[in-house]
Amino acid sequence: MHNPQLNKQGQLQHLLTIEGLSRSMIHHILDTAMPFVSLADREVKAVPLLRGYSVFNLFFENSTRTRTTFEIAGKRLSADVVNLNINASSTSKGESLLDTIDNLAAMNADMFVVRHAESGAPTFIAQHLNRTSNGRVSVINAGDGRHAHPTQGLLDMYTIRHYKKDFTNLRVAIVGDILHSRVARSDIHALSTLGCPEIRAIGPKTLLPSHLESLGVHCYTDMKEGLRDVDVVMMLRLQNERMKGALIPSAQEFYKHYGLTEEKLALAKPDAIVMHPGPMNRGVEIDSAVADGPRAVILNQVTFGIAVRMAVMSVLASTRASA
Repeated sequence: MHNPQLNKQGQLQHLLTIEGLSRSMIHHILDTAMPFVSLADREVKAVPLLRGYSVFNLFFENSTRTRTTFEIAGKRLSADVVNLNINASSTSKGESLLDTIDNLAAMNADMFVVRHAESGAPTFIAQHLNRTSNGRVSVINAGDGRHAHPTQGLLDMYTIRHYKKDFTNLRVAIVGDILHSRVARSDIHALSTLGCPEIRAIGPKTLLPSHLESLGVHCYTDMKEGLRDVDVVMMLRLQNERMKGALIPSAQEFYKHYGLTEEKLALAKPDAIVMHPGPMNRGVEIDSAVADGPRAVILNQVTFGIAVRMAVMSVLASTRASA
């Protein structure tokens, strides 16, 4: 089946999910991000790679960190960035999603960054644009429902590669609300593609999806057992807004069993790093002493996130330029 992210030449035209991306494509995006990281230290932080491009941030679901980093990324590439508050726009007046997209495409949009509560919405938009704009407009998925968050997955891979260099000898533990996490799905696909030999999922049975084993993931309900000798600990927040019914007894009970404390972290390797996609619930999934401690690389993830999002936009723009 044709991957809707790729054009007929097999180049990346949209970024909708990490699933189906080759190892070389992921490394290409991470390599492209490297020079952008140091851009933040320069007096002039912009490069002209996307000058003349129009990038529309379409956030149908609230987000501060992702929307802001995409906005900064676009502006550092010298693109014209337009942020749309969709809840206050035409879709709330009854205009359909595709009508909105068609109107914006008619304004000579080059790129849409889409966050949507419905799984599959960015892919639906990309497939529509492939038919109507002849591949002129690219779509970047900034998170859709429980499905995927590919740029978060890529910035997580950039962070791991930065600190650990190589994926082929790592043990990575993903801890918490994996059932509702699009970040966990993207990270698992990326880690598998990059050759990580052992991916562990740790959480209460009610928050571990049944299909994880089929992806080669080792599941643990005992956090202490699951953290033993891991190189990377990726914490996830409890997504209370997506939970139907009581899947955990209480936040306090969750913290007791699955909150990352210094005592539990001591079971991981001495040089293990601690990651979190944010926003953090301190005292629920992570203790402040760990979040602010020497092994946490959480703020670096945010910094790397801008560079990785710049890289994704650059790669998509170069596909268009070569078309």
